[in-house]
Amino acid sequence: MNYLAITWDPSLGINLGFFTIRWYSLMFVAAFLLGLHLMKKIYIKDGIPVEKLDTLFMYTFISMLIGMRLGDVFFYSWDYYQDHLLEIIIPFKQVNGTWKFTGFTGFASHGAAISIILAMYFYAKKHLQKPWLFILDRLAIMVALSGLFIRMGNFFNSEIVGKATGSDFGVIFKANGEDFARHPTQIYEAISYLTLFFVMWYLYWKTNIKEKTGFLFGLFMTVLWSMRFLIEFLKEEQVEGREDGFFNLLNTGQVLSIPLILIGLWLMIRTFKKTA
Repeated sequence: MNYLAITWDPSLGINLGFFTIRWYSLMFVAAFLLGLHLMKKIYIKDGIPVEKLDTLFMYTFISMLIGMRLGDVFFYSWDYYQDHLLEIIIPFKQVNGTWKFTGFTGFASHGAAISIILAMYFYAKKHLQKPWLFILDRLAIMVALSGLFIRMGNFFNSEIVGKATGSDFGVIFKANGEDFARHPTQIYEAISYLTLFFVMWYLYWKTNIKEKTGFLFGLFMTVLWSMRFLIEFLKEEQVEGREDGFFNLLNTGQVLSIPLILIGLWLMIRTFKKTA
């Protein structure tokens, strides 16, 4: 008997009889609602009209969905989509010669990171008339918090699982038809993101670090993607052929994390050089 293992077999969501609200969707909505609430406090602190939050939400939400989708297409699944280009933009797939509704399957956080950063350039320029890094410093705090909810949604869905622990420690994902313990990598990531959020929230409110434009965003990029890089060693391969990275030592997610970590380090060093 696995005395140190937790058997995980949650329901799909909240059953309303005529409709089931899935846990992942609930976590997704909670992330945005709480993020908007806390971002409002930051806007008030910085003297920015809170009406501009609506536009920020649209820029973030749309760019995130597009980036996550295209990130999966080009970073992980191009071998398939290069022969099924239409399926990139429609929620249908061809199965045995007929079109079947599948929804959009496959999302990549690295793609979201790139698209949100680009979207914030236009948002800052058009709606805030402030430096690009000004909004990235503040939005990064909320993104760290959102990461907690997204990974908890993955945990409820029994997806993005870790490798087998080979011991009694871990989580048994019964929904996947398993009877052995795996590393709960979703929980590992969720805890790391929550810790990063608290650190950045403290730095914003209790220190003058927010005046060093670019530091908070640099810290976010360095810590979040470093944690992601390390935890990837414990993750099960999510996409066939994904363990094809640098000298077969790193997977695609880790390779994509390296430039983001370097950008973060550069921003932090640059900030202190400018104030030295």
